[in-house]
Amino acid sequence: MKIVYFYQYFATPKGSWGTRVYEFAREWVEKGHEVTVVTSIYSKSDLTATKFIEDQYFEGIHVKVLNIVIDNKQSFYKRIWTFLQYSILSSYYALTLKADVVIASSGPITVGIPGLVARYLRGRKLVFETRDLWPEGAIELGIINNPLMKKLSYWFEKQCYKASSYIITLSPGMTQDIKRRFGIRNVDDVTNAANIPLFSTPAPFPNSVVEPYNYAIYTGNIGMVNNSYWLYEAAKELRKLGRSDIAILMIGEGQQREELEEKAKKEGVTNFIRLGLMPKDKLVGYVQKALVSLVPLKGTPVLDTSSPNKFFESLAAGVPVIQNTQGWMKDFLNEHNVGFTLNPNDPEELAKTLIWMKDNPDRIQHMGAKALDVATRFFDKDYLADKMLHILEDVHAAKQ
Repeated sequence: MKIVYFYQYFATPKGSWGTRVYEFAREWVEKGHEVTVVTSIYSKSDLTATKFIEDQYFEGIHVKVLNIVIDNKQSFYKRIWTFLQYSILSSYYALTLKADVVIASSGPITVGIPGLVARYLRGRKLVFETRDLWPEGAIELGIINNPLMKKLSYWFEKQCYKASSYIITLSPGMTQDIKRRFGIRNVDDVTNAANIPLFSTPAPFPNSVVEPYNYAIYTGNIGMVNNSYWLYEAAKELRKLGRSDIAILMIGEGQQREELEEKAKKEGVTNFIRLGLMPKDKLVGYVQKALVSLVPLKGTPVLDTSSPNKFFESLAAGVPVIQNTQGWMKDFLNEHNVGFTLNPNDPEELAKTLIWMKDNPDRIQHMGAKALDVATRFFDKDYLADKMLHILEDVHAAKQ
């Protein structure tokens, strides 16, 4: 098959971002398929470009790089403009690239534009990949408030689903939501994947400001949606409880990074530590030697369906997870006993849980061993790449 994948955030393991598309596309290329990814420059990826449009190749994957920079620190309107730029320019490739199946990977929902162009103007078979529930998430978080914009966004979401031969989501919660709201049957979840060999193979621990198993780790965006202040307040609670020997380590960038660093410095919260972005191969040692991995999100219903990369990578590293949503991740942790779900508004509860974990190493070691086992069974990248490929092959083989 010839597969064209519209996705704005492509990265390889040399970057500091999720590698799902890279991992899947590499597997498909090895099985004889042609894969072209149309992407842009994300600040956390490893892609660079000197020309406005460049053709790059990664282990047989053809990547068309549109030199449009996307950064979480950009203003709301700047980000909207970059999304629209990408969608308009990539629509040219929706018209001109040969494809048996086209994948449009959202969010943002604007990536549906080249998908619809390929479907209706070129007669391509469209698979829509829902990474998060746009526009539901943006509306719930107060990012989209205008009634007309809400109505238009919901209408466009429906058109993307209606045009698709199949919908792939990144979590069981998203699958259930789409089935409930739209009555669509051709929808299934292919979650984010874990690179088991990368995260399970023992890695050296970097010379660092933290000691192994004396810290809880958070990796990713530092901002409101990620409930970053919950982690900062938990570090303060640990000090109040006389356990400043347990640190909160944040590795990443984001809108709230500087203000949290300033607060920690001003208030003397020395067990709240931040390190900058780093590639996956450098990150592994930190994750493996953590007491627990933190997967915090703001407490809103739409985020209950989220599928954060760090959840899967942490389990693959044999590290238990603490998260605070009320959806499928909570159910998964409870079913397999590989972590805890806490109140997203209670930093004291988080601090006390970390103390219990620190003081019960045998039980946490057992939990970590189970984490690796379930990651291998449910979230292996090769298994999930194959699952998605079978869907694409079925779409390709089916009559229009």
